[in-house]
Amino acid sequence: MSSSQTAPQKAHDRGQSLWLDNITRELLDDGTLARYIAELSVTGLTSNPSIFDAAIGNGNAYDESIRRKAKDGMFGEDLFIELALEDLRRAADLFMPIFDSTQQKDGWVSMEISPLLATDTQGSLAAAQHIHRKSARPNLFVKIPGTPESIPAIEEAIFAGIPVNVTLLFSCSQYMAAAEAYLRGIERRVQAGLNPQVASVASLFVSRWDVAVSGKVPRDLENTLGLAVCGQTLAAWHDLLKSARWQRLAAAGAVPQRLLWASTGTKDPTASDTLYVDALVAPDTINTLPEKTLLAFADHGAVDNVMAVDGSAAQRTLDRFKAEGIDLNALAKQLQLDGAQAFVKSWRQLLQRIADKGSALSDK
Repeated sequence: MSSSQTAPQKAHDRGQSLWLDNITRELLDDGTLARYIAELSVTGLTSNPSIFDAAIGNGNAYDESIRRKAKDGMFGEDLFIELALEDLRRAADLFMPIFDSTQQKDGWVSMEISPLLATDTQGSLAAAQHIHRKSARPNLFVKIPGTPESIPAIEEAIFAGIPVNVTLLFSCSQYMAAAEAYLRGIERRVQAGLNPQVASVASLFVSRWDVAVSGKVPRDLENTLGLAVCGQTLAAWHDLLKSARWQRLAAAGAVPQRLLWASTGTKDPTASDTLYVDALVAPDTINTLPEKTLLAFADHGAVDNVMAVDGSAAQRTLDRFKAEGIDLNALAKQLQLDGAQAFVKSWRQLLQRIADKGSALSDK
């Protein structure tokens, strides 16, 4: 391995996929995303309501498209889905050579269903089918939250053959619930004589753990909880892939649900801005990075080690947090609830922003 390689190249060479956690029309129009693919080993992209809210609100790149669609009588969620898919189709096309060369393992983009559907299994499934169909791209994941209420929708979407990015996972047990839903969906496809090759990723959120316990634990435990949860979950993922249950599905032609590290921008200004990216290099995993974190990683990131897969060191760290009185299960539930509520807030802000813009532009 050449010492002149950048950190993104080193991570890529060690089998990790780096995805950009951002999309804007400007990134597409000015060639920045294409450059990230060519120069920074970016092989996929994720989006969420907060990202689109910022993209549409900052500037006028979407104004003409909003004006045209509003004039055609489109509004609300339908208008947003069209706006988002205009961007995501273009991004998907940029990643299509990677999608093809990796046999559909990499080169994906992701779009969220409405977070207002979190407790509605049939509504979530219908929304996932709608986005999947309208995208007209094979390399688009539909994002469904891994909340207890949405687990049935994940299983149904997988059974229906829709590629799913399970989002808002915070703990190993939440990941296992999502993995179970994926397995059940694939098993049902096998039993029904359907193609078991339905791609999925499970997105584990990292940095919010450390924000939640900041100032509540000894200094040497600061900024270690998120990484320990990742280590525990990586071990569980490896155990799952070695299980007889998974081996049967793999023999039938199924592909593994990949583990994805999300929320990997450092929130603590006193910590390294590449803390979570440097520490979370592991073969066959994905790290989705905010643009600022990607650029920092390319500039001064350090890929010194790959993660341990036995989980013992991670468990020792988790045990120390428990000894400090941190209820990890309760905190995981709260983080997931807070995350779901934040997405609902962003979704409503986003639809209001589009409505306001549509109204103002139609008057011009």
